[in-house]
Amino acid sequence: MPHCIIEHSDNFMSEALIRKIHQACIKSSLFNEQGSDIKVRAQPFSHFKSGATDLNFIHVELKILPGRTQQQKQTLSQLALEGLLSLEITECSISVEVTEIDITSYAKKIV
Repeated sequence: MPHCIIEHSDNFMSEALIRKIHQACIKSSLFNEQGSDIKVRAQPFSHFKSGATDLNFIHVELKILPGRTQQQKQTLSQLALEGLLSLEITECSISVEVTEIDITSYAKKIV
């Protein structure tokens, strides 16, 4: 059950980014094959500073439970990056990070 958080400059359509990240997670084979356990959300930013040129940006954090190998995490990040690159975005800094959820402090309840 990954939590995928996309932060991006507001000139991109959140829906397209969400779709590509969701598809990348499914393609990784690390999660439910229907994608029912994958949570993706996007937050556009209209105010930001990105270097000297104010380059547009997309940053994706893929928060996953522990237990995956370094290779699995690397594959997941590469699939996410490739998915975003398939949108043929230009003049943009695109980054992806996989982090592990601290299971001792994570709490969840569906009500």
